[in-house]
Amino acid sequence: MTVPGEQALRTELDQLKSVDRPRVIADIATAREHGDLKENAEYHAAREQQGFIEGRIQELEGKLGNCQVIDILSIPHSGKVIFGTTVTILNVETEEEMTYQIVGDDEADLKEKKISINSPIARGLIGKEEGDIVAITTPGGMAEFEIDQVQHI
Repeated sequence: MTVPGEQALRTELDQLKSVDRPRVIADIATAREHGDLKENAEYHAAREQQGFIEGRIQELEGKLGNCQVIDILSIPHSGKVIFGTTVTILNVETEEEMTYQIVGDDEADLKEKKISINSPIARGLIGKEEGDIVAITTPGGMAEFEIDQVQHI
């Protein structure tokens, strides 16, 4: 995962532990004061929310404990497409230019032009260099792309 990806997960984890978890615990205590727990919708909703929060905390701690963080800025620029680089490619047929950053699965967001290392486009680009023409099978069929620029940003 990239450094910003790790920071985003750590921020979410901190939010869950320091803000959301105490709020839900207080909600449960308040709901208990209302009496009969069998028919107390507030209590059941708060317990369900607590379960989601605890599950997400475990998931984030597991991911952060097992991840390998790669700081692309510390790797010398070689013109080769590697994890974390930002790649500008040109569709040879349509001459459409696209720029993507290759990131981990948890960071992928097409709206932000971040694609997963496991996506067909990223898998086709990894290991190639600026100027190479690459044939990639996309959902729309086979397409050829020229690697225009590789950046470490």
